[in-house]
Amino acid sequence: MKDIFAYVAGSVLLALSIDIFTAPNNIAPGGVSGASTVINYLTQWPIGSTSLILNVPIFIWAFVELSFEGVFRSLIATVLSSAAIDILVAFVQPYESNVLLAAIFGGVLQGIALGLVFMRSATTGGTDLIARLLGRHVRFMSVGRLMMIVDGVVVIVSAFVYNSIDNAMYAIITIFVSSKIIDTILYGTDIGTGKVLFIISPKNEEIAQEILSSMERGATMLQSRGAYSGREGEVLLCAVRRFEVAKVKDIVHSIDKNAFIIVGDAGDITGEGFRPPKEEKSSGLSS
Repeated sequence: MKDIFAYVAGSVLLALSIDIFTAPNNIAPGGVSGASTVINYLTQWPIGSTSLILNVPIFIWAFVELSFEGVFRSLIATVLSSAAIDILVAFVQPYESNVLLAAIFGGVLQGIALGLVFMRSATTGGTDLIARLLGRHVRFMSVGRLMMIVDGVVVIVSAFVYNSIDNAMYAIITIFVSSKIIDTILYGTDIGTGKVLFIISPKNEEIAQEILSSMERGATMLQSRGAYSGREGEVLLCAVRRFEVAKVKDIVHSIDKNAFIIVGDAGDITGEGFRPPKEEKSSGLSS
């Protein structure tokens, strides 16, 4: 129920962002929704339906390469958001007074919408799913950089279609604001923060392998001994982003319903997948 609520709320907010702010002002902020906005400008095809059609080959590719459950969640969120865009456009009043304000508030709503969806281990298809798929083959580039490239292509195309550099710059503002809102929702104000999970289960080895394969997150086995039973065992330690906690819990409970899980805050995480290590500055003194 939490997943469905997040998907519905995110879909409605994304639809409001597009129907009220970005599409009426010819702002195409990257991704499939941005491409659909450009196509709508040229053909008057509904943005939501166009977005759903463009996502079809992406999801076919995703079902081939990724886990069914993760892709199915994203498929639900994508269908809901596409439907919301086409339904709500008949009931809302477009804002066309100030394009800069439209770009900013469109980015705010889009960021909140995608943040809600991402928190429940799903996406709305488009750029983030394409980048994740490409990242499996283009390993010398980060997913974030691949997303930037895909969004950049859409923004550049929109500049030619709208014959306006200004509109492309407004789209960049929307993308920037949206990305900052998403980061704040998912990671807090510091990208180096997250959650740490301690998992106690006789099936820790199987759980660790599933976390590694489906989430591309590492885990560490810690030797342990029960204070009461005196039995030797292992505790699985795993550091994740805040929005990934629900996914880890789902994995654990799908393998061992009786697993014992402790979730704690991690105020500072440095390393791969979190904040990069800072280089030590030379003091300029020689020994």
